[in-house]
This record gives sequence, structure tokens and C-alpha cells, in this order.
Amino acid sequence: MTIESFIHAKDYEKVLHKLRRHPFTFLPMIFFLLLLLALPIVVGILLKTQLPAWLENETTFMALVLLGSAYYLGILIFFFTNFIDFYLDIFIVTNDRLIDMEQNGLFSRTVAEVDLYQIQDVTSEVKGILATMFNYGDMTIQTAGTLPKFIVHNIKDPHHLRQELMDLAEEDRKYHTK
Repeated sequence: MTIESFIHAKDYEKVLHKLRRHPFTFLPMIFFLLLLLALPIVVGILLKTQLPAWLENETTFMALVLLGSAYYLGILIFFFTNFIDFYLDIFIVTNDRLIDMEQNGLFSRTVAEVDLYQIQDVTSEVKGILATMFNYGDMTIQTAGTLPKFIVHNIKDPHHLRQELMDLAEEDRKYHTK
């Protein structure tokens, strides 16, 4: 299934941008995952050196294996949920409208859209040394629609996109104000 069919694109509508959060912003979650994955190994080494009798008892050993397996399963579910939330948040810019699809957990999604001619102001913001080095930041879009504000977090090159959105909005106003 393509994005165009999911958003029910009009005949004349073309998708110009499909924007997701910058991949660099997911790195802290990956480091956290690696830390959590290493924790049972450290505990195993400590048990082997400090309490070797626990590992020699078959019942205790099986209980520790079961506990470790449940721990790893919980970590993988936690990581998978965060990755789904990260990956399925998408901001789509077409030549007619903006569509903001935001995943909230595994089973909840919010989709909001606004016509380009309703855009009143676009603000882009890059904060911090890493955001400046990797050129990602936030963009706030003020609209005249029912949703007064769209906020898109951690997208690539927000300053360039801000100018492009303002140009597209000005172009789209020509077709809606006569």
C-alpha cells in the first residue's frame, strides 16, 4: 500500500515530501537498548563469581533462565514499540495540503491535515550543537484551520522546508482566493 492511496490523494495532487524524524534522534534509544541488553550479562558474571552455588542448583538456574528470557522479551517489546512510534510518525507535504500522521503507541494513530492556503506562518527552530551539526530541528506551522498549530519535531533541514512551505502556501492561495 502506497502513501498516496492511504491519504486518498486527489487526481492533481502530488506528494512533494515524506518527512520523518531525523534518524540521529533515535540513537539514544538504541544506546539505551544496548545498555539494557548488557545488564543480564553483567548480573550473570556477578552471580558466577559471587554466588556460584546458585548456578549449580538446577532449579535456581532454570528460574534465572526463565527470568532472563522474560526480561529480554520485555526489552524487545519496549524497543519495538518505540521504533514503531518513531518510524510511523510521518509528515507529508503535497502540492495541495499537509498531512500529519502521528503514531501514539501500537494501536493509536492521529491523522490531521490542513490545506496549504490556510497556512499563516511557519517557524523553524534548530536547538543545540548536535541539531546544528546534523541539521535537524522543529517546525511550527500556524494555520487558519480548525487545528491552529502543527508541530513537527526533529525533521531534516527545517529552515529550507519552512521557506518551501511558505512558497507553496502562497502559490496555493492563488487558486482559493478569487
